[in-house]
Amino acid sequence: MSDTVSTASSTTGSNGAADRTVAVQSGRINASDLLGERRLLRIEHNGEDYVLRITRNNKLILTK
Repeated sequence: MSDTVSTASSTTGSNGAADRTVAVQSGRINASDLLGERRLLRIEHNGEDYVLRITRNNKLILTK
């Protein structure tokens, strides 16, 4: 069973970021599927912006 996280085209959006569709199975997703080649991803949740980034030590950090 898979749930779709996002349904978007693979074109580049107005903010310069590529829109993607990512399928999630069992509530688990690979970080590289979300981030692609980027090291930073901005996420909006309840009207607030968060940043998911990969550190120099290859750790994930989510900040507000």
